[in-house]
Amino acid sequence: MEPRTRKRASQTGKKPSKAPEFSVREFFKRFPDDDACLHHIMEVRHGLRHTCRACGSEATFHKMTNRKAYACANCGDHVYPCSGTVFQDSRTPLQIWFYAIFLFVTTRHGVSGKELQRQLGVTYKTAWRMGQQIRKLMERAEIHDVFGGHVELDEAYVGGKRPGKRGRGAAGKTIVMGVAERGGRIHARVIPNIKKVTLQGVVNEKVEKGSLVSTDELMSYGLLEGDGYKHVAVKHGAKEWAIYDYRTDAVHHVNSVEGFWKLFKNSVRSTHIHVSKQYMDRYLNEFTFRSNHRGMQNAMFDLLIGAV
Repeated sequence: MEPRTRKRASQTGKKPSKAPEFSVREFFKRFPDDDACLHHIMEVRHGLRHTCRACGSEATFHKMTNRKAYACANCGDHVYPCSGTVFQDSRTPLQIWFYAIFLFVTTRHGVSGKELQRQLGVTYKTAWRMGQQIRKLMERAEIHDVFGGHVELDEAYVGGKRPGKRGRGAAGKTIVMGVAERGGRIHARVIPNIKKVTLQGVVNEKVEKGSLVSTDELMSYGLLEGDGYKHVAVKHGAKEWAIYDYRTDAVHHVNSVEGFWKLFKNSVRSTHIHVSKQYMDRYLNEFTFRSNHRGMQNAMFDLLIGAV
């Protein structure tokens, strides 16, 4: 599909609502000690009143003294809220774990291992492991469904460098692809190349047939023509950044995805310095999770605790 009208246009779509504050003071008021954190895990995972697995009756469960366990009021059967979670067998106090999660949901540019080490007062090895575990929780807590309506696609190259050369030709770069629902959520992942068959696999998995799709002029996006999508390409090489196409009655651009890439790349350079290809997907999951839930910090925190 070849749009004819070329002009700049502001980005359309809903603006995210302002996130309610989740301050440090509110955090420590809510979780003053390890018992408060354990109480929250018990509520999220099991509930303080539920059917006992041992006696089969609906019972109230009470915290046991000096143990990370709750006991059934009827038969005394023990429930360990941290069992099977990232907190199990961890010598790091629960409040420190919770504070680390708090830092991840209230930041915009991410939290490095060194920053966690300074903030939490733990070793770098412990801080790095905690950060990776929290990123796994973010991936687990995310909703993985198909995007529809008006969707933007864009690929990018992250990291890597070679003296005297920048951009896509530089060595060591990781190729990533982003899918953004206009006015909605975003998904990003590492891809091995930008060949048509690779991009087609991502599009077929994440974009509903019949959707309106905006891309740049990369030739591989030609796969969308005649494949059940309404495709319009914005020609960046011709200084097109946003265009109105009368046939689809929509403004086409990839500004949503490009804005995400700008934040992600700047954060990698300034906060993390470098992210290897091996762990790139975890960092992408972290940033997409925050982007998709940026309007609700308290709920974002509870989603991660629920994902343990």
